Amino acid sequence: MATTQYRDQTVTTVGEPPAVGDPLIAFTLTLPDLADYSSDDLAGQRVVLNVFPSVDTRVCALSVRRFNELAAGLDGTTVVCISHDLPYALGRFCGAEGIDRVVTASAFRSTFGADYGLTMLDGPMRGLLARAVIVADADGIVRHVQLTESIGQEPDYDAALAALN
Repeated sequence: MATTQYRDQTVTTVGEPPAVGDPLIAFTLTLPDLADYSSDDLAGQRVVLNVFPSVDTRVCALSVRRFNELAAGLDGTTVVCISHDLPYALGRFCGAEGIDRVVTASAFRSTFGADYGLTMLDGPMRGLLARAVIVADADGIVRHVQLTESIGQEPDYDAALAALN
């Protein structure tokens, strides 16, 4: 199990995130219009998975906004922002914020959190996804993984971008 912090409490996850060099684990998520979105839709593209607990929290919203800005300069790359928020909430947030360069998708009816070792098992946010960034190359091989030390910490955007080069 991996760990992160929520305020002053250590929180464990259901497992470990994928390691650098591993193949990206297949997944199916739900888009704001309730359509399925799967890892098959990303074939041949570089991928950034921005995983977070809820778009209704400050740091999570900041990460979606920042990755939306960065995505404008990332040719051949798809950024997928993933949480357990309902698809409607993600759609509402993106519409209100003008988020249009990333894919926002819900893991609310998938095994994504368990498969990626990111579902939090304890603490006030148990059941939600821990904050992580996973970058894969166009061949679907993981090139960067960051499980943030604290849920309240933004991801290392520069490290994620460096992994794309």
